Amino acid sequence: MKTLEQVRAQLKHYPLEVEFPDIAKWQHGNTGVDFVHSIDSGVAGPHVMILALMHGNEVSGAITVDRLLQMRDTLRPLQGRVSLGFANVEAYRRFDARDPDATRYVDEDMNRVWSSVRLDGPEDSIELRRARQLRPIIDSVDYMLDLHSMHEEAPPLIVSGPLDKGIQFSADVGAPAHVIIDAGHPNGKRMRDYADFGDPASTRNALLIETGQHFSARSKDVAMDSACRFLIATGVMRASDLSTFMLAGEPSPQRFYRVTESVVATSYDFEFCDDYHGMEVIPKAGTVIAREGAREVLTPYDNCVIVMPSLRQLGPGVTVVRLGHIVTR
Repeated sequence: MKTLEQVRAQLKHYPLEVEFPDIAKWQHGNTGVDFVHSIDSGVAGPHVMILALMHGNEVSGAITVDRLLQMRDTLRPLQGRVSLGFANVEAYRRFDARDPDATRYVDEDMNRVWSSVRLDGPEDSIELRRARQLRPIIDSVDYMLDLHSMHEEAPPLIVSGPLDKGIQFSADVGAPAHVIIDAGHPNGKRMRDYADFGDPASTRNALLIETGQHFSARSKDVAMDSACRFLIATGVMRASDLSTFMLAGEPSPQRFYRVTESVVATSYDFEFCDDYHGMEVIPKAGTVIAREGAREVLTPYDNCVIVMPSLRQLGPGVTVVRLGHIVTR
């Protein structure tokens, strides 16, 4: 049986192409919650939020929120208010470039605790405490952008969730080009699916954007571009005020992919059969894409799409890849 350390020792090392901002200066905001700041237009309108660092090593979102906070005196919403925040600050504080995957979280994955059972229950962890601190702010948000990045070098993508409103919101934002339609993970609820965000009868909406590999300069640029497009799509900012912070040129046409199943590891012996990075299309059903001991993971249909494969947090109960197919809107 392999250990997680043995698995990680075999994985590719990605260089740190960006600097990690010092976010300590943003601890005391104006919302009553540490590391959360709001900019109010004084005009009735939606409350929109951009949240970074759901995972402590996902620095592209932290760079974007840090940059927007530095612009807060000139970043004037047309209507409503804009909140900017950092989530798992404790994990971010512990980041060590010698072991960059170790500070995704401290006690548990913060993006698996967003259910009333967990938030209202008796359990305790650093991530649950922080989620409970953030909850009153998140409960007042109409439109949420949760900025993430990926373990591996892969194309950026939007995670819309399973509902029509999330799919349409992804189209309204317009980038990145890949939109993943899925129902989440079996081992806990994500924040983008929390409460009214996951209710088809509610107008409140949320997107999760994976901007690329954690430490790449390109991921940083995609995060800023996505944040600007989100602010424009929600009607709180003018495109002309943000155009200089966005990627040049028109975005590529979007493609939509529906996830049909998640592949969950049961041990540290899970291995892919090829060097998958994400968004590969496997032409034939029944193709073996991974093995775990005697278990074979097969593509369930022709033209199966590999979504976010990674072994960096491998272990029993961890989703290591999702499988999906292209859908037409």
